Amino acid sequence: MTTSLDQLQLWLNVKEDEHLEFKEAKHNFHFETLVKYCVALANEGGGKMILGVTDKPPRSVVGSQVFQDLERTKAGLIERLRLRVEVEEIRHPHGRVLVFQIPSRPIGMPIHYEGAYWMRGGENLIPMTPDLLQRIFAEAGPDFSAEIYAQARLDDLDPAAVDVLRRLWQRKSPDQDIATRPTEQLLADAELIVDGRMTYAALILLGRREALGRYLAQAEVIFEYRSNEAPGPAADRREFRQGFLTVLDEIWRLINLRNDLQHFQQGFFVWDVPTFNERVVREAVLNAVSHRDYRHGGSVFVRQYPRRIEIVSPGGFPPGIAPENILRQQNPRNRRIAEVLSKCGLVERAGQGFDLIFRECIRQSKPLPDFSHTHAHSVWLTLHGEIQDPEFLRFLEEIGQERMAAFSTDDFLVVDLVHREQPVPDYLKSRVEYLLEQGIIERLGRGRGVRLLLSQRFYRRLGKAGVYTRKRGLDRETNKALLLRHIQYNQKEGSQLQELRQVLPSLSRDQVQKLLQDLKIGGHIHKIGYTKAARWYPGKASSGIAPEEKQ
Repeated sequence: MTTSLDQLQLWLNVKEDEHLEFKEAKHNFHFETLVKYCVALANEGGGKMILGVTDKPPRSVVGSQVFQDLERTKAGLIERLRLRVEVEEIRHPHGRVLVFQIPSRPIGMPIHYEGAYWMRGGENLIPMTPDLLQRIFAEAGPDFSAEIYAQARLDDLDPAAVDVLRRLWQRKSPDQDIATRPTEQLLADAELIVDGRMTYAALILLGRREALGRYLAQAEVIFEYRSNEAPGPAADRREFRQGFLTVLDEIWRLINLRNDLQHFQQGFFVWDVPTFNERVVREAVLNAVSHRDYRHGGSVFVRQYPRRIEIVSPGGFPPGIAPENILRQQNPRNRRIAEVLSKCGLVERAGQGFDLIFRECIRQSKPLPDFSHTHAHSVWLTLHGEIQDPEFLRFLEEIGQERMAAFSTDDFLVVDLVHREQPVPDYLKSRVEYLLEQGIIERLGRGRGVRLLLSQRFYRRLGKAGVYTRKRGLDRETNKALLLRHIQYNQKEGSQLQELRQVLPSLSRDQVQKLLQDLKIGGHIHKIGYTKAARWYPGKASSGIAPEEKQ
């Protein structure tokens, strides 16, 4: 792994959580303590341990002298954890920083060290609680939805739900004789009954209300509409305790009753965009039902507000899944349910549907799915319906349906990050070249100073060519001229690096320092002092005349 200084700065700015730990470790840090922290991070899904940084915000780099032999340290960690821990040394201007990348523990296998399964409790390390250990050990258990509920009978299933299963499966596989198969054969072929006995998946997808109330009351979806944030009863509330295959269409119908159109006009171009996208909402509800934990007594909630929808499903993320990797990792909690939904053409068995959700949110210039309220006991997904930038939406329309169809979700993510002027993470950089070739984005600068922005035609077609010029920024010589002018203005008191960075806020510290070195080599400026106290003054090659005196 190779971490840039910009990426390190991003980590310094985020809140410390169960996946990110900072320690100063200037001169001392016991190896056994490092092992315990690595165990805790692995037990909580993996993360990063960063040494040489203050652990209290606002964080800054202080440098660390510990663990000089990194290969020996890495070998010791692998020996104790039986996990491959990667270690990287970053040479920051303020000192040496060590980044330990700790993978997640294996599914169903917490890691122990010195007689305890460690986890973090605030600022300290503590042994894991019994309930958390039980939850981890249960991860490797069988698929709950495929388990048999011996008391359930065929007449516990709703004939209307069975008809929906038959119709959807026939539409997905028209070359098969789905329409004419006897009911028991149909259910056996879908593996909803095994050896004549009913699975929980059959009850969840096809069960009558009475049967679910008797055997699995938590298999319900509750819809609420709230017109504002005020507490109290919802303006509309429906409880669906019945086979889910008969529920999905009704939930979307209720949402669509209050699905306002957002109207936009730019010149002669007029378009209306629904606040809530049907495919996105359906995928989100399908995910909540197929990946929730049915051993948990709670219900799935779908709460609609005028400009957002909240979907809450019990049980937290499946093992190994987190908001950060949800597009790249799959681990269906209820595989049998997912397989039946795939047979019906409602979901792709290989994925979780979030590729589509992210893609459509970006295409309609809406915020990305929000998991910020998610915790260990429930997944809380918020879909925001407000269009953020109509001009960006128009840009995607300009690209055209044919080209956009060839875009991967990663391509959409890169375009969205460039539009929001956010750095592109390493795992997405392989898609940058493709988007450059397509003329969707442009690259400016070289090396660490490289920047990406949307193509010139985006701004030209919107009549904002001047904005494009401003976003491209200034060339190297103009940047040097701006720094020199500032130093001339302040030739009496001198200019510190901190204020010179304010002159060129889009450049990094290293980039500004390189420009200053160029000016110094040319004799235009010179420096007095060292470190943070150093100040820059005009040099002999400079006219020595402040700009205001040239007027």
